[in-house]
Amino acid sequence: MSRREDYEKKTEELLEPVVTGFGFELVDVEYVKEAGIWYLRAYIDKPGGITVDDCEAVSRKFSDILDEKDYIEDAYIFEVSSPGLGRPLKKEKDFQRSLGEEVEVRTYRAIDRQKEFAGILKAFDKDTITIAYEDDAEQVFQRSDIALIRLALDF
Repeated sequence: MSRREDYEKKTEELLEPVVTGFGFELVDVEYVKEAGIWYLRAYIDKPGGITVDDCEAVSRKFSDILDEKDYIEDAYIFEVSSPGLGRPLKKEKDFQRSLGEEVEVRTYRAIDRQKEFAGILKAFDKDTITIAYEDDAEQVFQRSDIALIRLALDF
């Protein structure tokens, strides 16, 4: 396991009880470097959506835990936010919740000369994702070929 994955896993373990204590769901944790700065980001959600006050409450409570445990070697910025409307599907529970919903799939390599697909999430397992199109045709993608899968944004 990489250092980044280790930090994300440890953060999830410590943050989960804090987030559920507020009645929220921990959607994802990421540890990323952007423009030379490390960010530890936690994405939380609840029915009806997350507010800035919700993010602040989790951030304040968890910051004390981060200071106490001090398991991240680098200097970093801790952020708590909503996963947003077009949130990526990463975990089993994300796929389960999104069955029957419209999703966008972006692949690493072109399939039949295209890299972006949109359809209804019909099925998934540990290796594949199946989407259905309006004409009832279905397409199966190998998870290893998928760069991103997220809920589709309809405006």
